[in-house]
Amino acid sequence: MGQARTTHQDALRHMVDIGIRLSSERDTTKLLEDILQAARDLTNADGGTIYSITDNNQLRFETLINDSLNLYLGGVSGDPIPFPNIPIYHDDGNPNTNALVAVAAATGEIINIEDAYNCSEYDLSAARSMDQKNGYHTLSVLTFPMKNHEGLLNGVLQLINAQEGDKVVPFKPPAIELVQTLTSMASVALNNRHLIDSMESLFQSLTRLIAKAIDEKSPYTGGHCRRVPELTMIFAEAVHNTEQGPLSTFRMTDADRYELSIAGWLHDCGKIATPEYVMDKATKLQTLYDRISLVDAKLEIAKRDLEIRFLKQIYQAERSGDDELCQRLHSELEQQLISIEEDRCFLHKINIGSEFMAPEDQQRVRHIGKDMQVAIGGEVQNLLSDDEMYNLSIAKGTLTAEERKIVNRHMDITLEMLEALPFPKHLRRVPEYAGGHHEKMDGTGYPRGLTREQMSVPARIMAIADIFEALSASDRPYKNAKKISECLYIMGKLKLSNHIDPDLFDIFIDHKVYLSFAERFLKAEQIDDIDYSKIPGYIPPESRQ
Repeated sequence: MGQARTTHQDALRHMVDIGIRLSSERDTTKLLEDILQAARDLTNADGGTIYSITDNNQLRFETLINDSLNLYLGGVSGDPIPFPNIPIYHDDGNPNTNALVAVAAATGEIINIEDAYNCSEYDLSAARSMDQKNGYHTLSVLTFPMKNHEGLLNGVLQLINAQEGDKVVPFKPPAIELVQTLTSMASVALNNRHLIDSMESLFQSLTRLIAKAIDEKSPYTGGHCRRVPELTMIFAEAVHNTEQGPLSTFRMTDADRYELSIAGWLHDCGKIATPEYVMDKATKLQTLYDRISLVDAKLEIAKRDLEIRFLKQIYQAERSGDDELCQRLHSELEQQLISIEEDRCFLHKINIGSEFMAPEDQQRVRHIGKDMQVAIGGEVQNLLSDDEMYNLSIAKGTLTAEERKIVNRHMDITLEMLEALPFPKHLRRVPEYAGGHHEKMDGTGYPRGLTREQMSVPARIMAIADIFEALSASDRPYKNAKKISECLYIMGKLKLSNHIDPDLFDIFIDHKVYLSFAERFLKAEQIDDIDYSKIPGYIPPESRQ
């Protein structure tokens, strides 16, 4: 009696241990294998197989183990199971009675067979065929359908040949009860895992949906929200694999990777509130349309008025017979028309925007705008309005200082949006990672003016990824796609000016992160040979102390 109580207590203790292990396992493949191993332990089964159910009502082999045959396939072993899925129903809708696991799945009943070679109730020809092929003898078979809390099938467990010493025996009722309890616990764990995986998949899909919506807002930054997380993860993996230097201790778990990936996809979510006319401002004069056409129209009016004025003077000179004056007037008209055309070409050129506008070009804009007048509706006015001169004088890009503030505001909105979300513990750093990609190591960035010491390594990684993607992008309206060497040269300057993390930048080059990204996302003509000696601030690993 005392021995029976001890055995019972041991079984209960074992079940508790199994329950704790199952409830804490995050990997579904490992969870299924743990269920199979636990059932084999409880019944002392020589072999067993666990199946999951597919969306089209088929049983998929997940893990197959047989000690006597030294078989261990599927699961975390990595060795594939070379058997096709088993349909639970035939095409006509009738249950598949050719496989014992399909019968258990279709009926929802536990099937316990004491002797597979002396059973006429079920079709066991497949098991006998496998026995003959492998030199095995299947005797006792226990098949359990696993159901969730709603009574829906979520898998099947099959055990082969219960053992007592060297003998194969039938599966006994106490062991069957334990396995029944186990499958109930396992079904709960599986259901929870499926729910968590489904929620994570849904959340990840929503983050990508937001990123895609933002990319679709602008034809000039389309793909940015997709490329930055890709580059961030390539870069983070390189840092993770670094074995020397100040970042050699940086390591990521799968949970860390997931968190950083989510942050990458959401890093520009605030742009969903940025006005499209600012995001899509391809030229300096663009609002809802490009106002350069209005400037062209005013120049045509100026040319018309000029020609009328000169033609009147030429007419008077011809009437007075002054041929010399006529010739001089014709020459002056031609020169002024040429000058107007040169001014028109100049305004078109600078309207496109560039990375630098010379002060003398800005002065020329003001000269053209104020020194040339046109008469419109009987009112004489400067060729360019104050607003047009202000926009055409933008020194870098196509945005005015006010418009730049509107664009930069997207980072404040990003943080406001993300910090308002009740992220679970394993995603609590998403706002910090996503909200720091415009910060600079010297504290002059935005939105919070953080310094290097105030930023985590993943946030600093994303900051570099965002810059490289922007520099190498081929869809910006005011610049041509840069070659890799140009991008790295500019980033080297940023390192020297303490705008990006110097140690991370070295890893970016050491591990050729730029090349891994370029081969997937950049045009072939952008990928050029790199002379590392010409990258400002970069010191090769062998030269570092």
